[in-house]
Amino acid sequence: MNKSTNTIALAIALALTLLLAACGGERSAEAGHAHDAGDEHGQAEEARKGAHGGRVLEQSGYRVELAIAEAGMPPRYQAWLYRGDAPLAATTGSVEVRLRRLDGASERHVLTPRPDGSLIATSIVGEPHSFDVEVLATIEGKALRWSYPSYEGRTRIAEATARTSGIRVAPAAAGMIADEHEVQGLLTPVEGRQAKVAARFPGPVRALRANLGDRVRAGQPLATIESNLSLSAYTVTSPIDGVVLARNAAVGDVAAEGASLFEIADLSRLWVDLHIFGADAQHIRPGVPVRVTRLSDGVSVDTQLERVLPNTATASQSTVARATLDNADGLWRPGSAVQARITVAQQPAALVVPLSALQTFRDWDVVFIRVGDTFEVRPLELGQRDGQRVEVLSGLKPGDQVVVEQSYLIKADIEKSGASHDH
Repeated sequence: MNKSTNTIALAIALALTLLLAACGGERSAEAGHAHDAGDEHGQAEEARKGAHGGRVLEQSGYRVELAIAEAGMPPRYQAWLYRGDAPLAATTGSVEVRLRRLDGASERHVLTPRPDGSLIATSIVGEPHSFDVEVLATIEGKALRWSYPSYEGRTRIAEATARTSGIRVAPAAAGMIADEHEVQGLLTPVEGRQAKVAARFPGPVRALRANLGDRVRAGQPLATIESNLSLSAYTVTSPIDGVVLARNAAVGDVAAEGASLFEIADLSRLWVDLHIFGADAQHIRPGVPVRVTRLSDGVSVDTQLERVLPNTATASQSTVARATLDNADGLWRPGSAVQARITVAQQPAALVVPLSALQTFRDWDVVFIRVGDTFEVRPLELGQRDGQRVEVLSGLKPGDQVVVEQSYLIKADIEKSGASHDH
């Protein structure tokens, strides 16, 4: 199934899910704190906002307004206490917020009084602000409790729909970040594996037994020539195993002594001459890994540099580095241009993800993780990168199931649901 079909399949499935949600079914995505709902009995209700823009929690004649303060500081919980509509001093009560995230991780944030009349936590609420919340408060000796979901950057997609749409996950793990150089190259026959087949004595060509492109074996008859000296026919054979690259005679031609009749080359191995420009040449050394890619179909093979030639290519003024590759199937053709990635050095990284997993979300670099049928955003701090992967400094832990293919579909579904950051 191609990408376009996959996208259509997912769009249909998600549209059906949203339709069910509109009729009272489960939501396709819970992308923002504006979707938060639920009191201590689990009954859905619209979140009420207080004077400070926080969520109002009310019970037994008391209120707690709870917000995440972010202005001029890292995000942390802040609360204000009330008896009915009357504000109370922060010292008349206590507040504790307990969070449980999608992956099961739990957090505890204890708020303490401050001079402005609010209570605030010293612990930071990490992104994303997506979790199940339990609030425990005591006001004037009265114990209170609330619980509700507060989700953002989150969506649910059934496993079958995700699989059909080509969404694939892989665990975050340690890896290597490579210092790589992208270069162009040309395939050429290996020197010493070519032969020219010549007439030993002058005379007319009576028969030719090989054509351009034929594979021949050492000792295989290629031509019959009638000698002008002895007037007897003699056979010309192939000196090596190989492929006929050129046939320079036709039946009836008069072959001169030493004239080339055929050119044969053993193409089971080929040279890859890679052209390196400027200062890059100073970093290239024999023995480093090389990945060579065919332009015709994108197939790649791994080999290594054997040598850096001492001379500069006259036409391009480039340094030529040479590798050898196996061509047992004959699909690599002399004279063809190739692309290559030379790995100069590799640096281990504790955690890496493929570049295909990265998306932008708000002003973050993110990936999406999967837990069951739920997908959720993970803002990342990134380190070094190469042409295939990037180092993750924070935001993930080893084993997290990261969306590595079709991650843009997850982003699109979350954004479609109206992602917000309303605390």
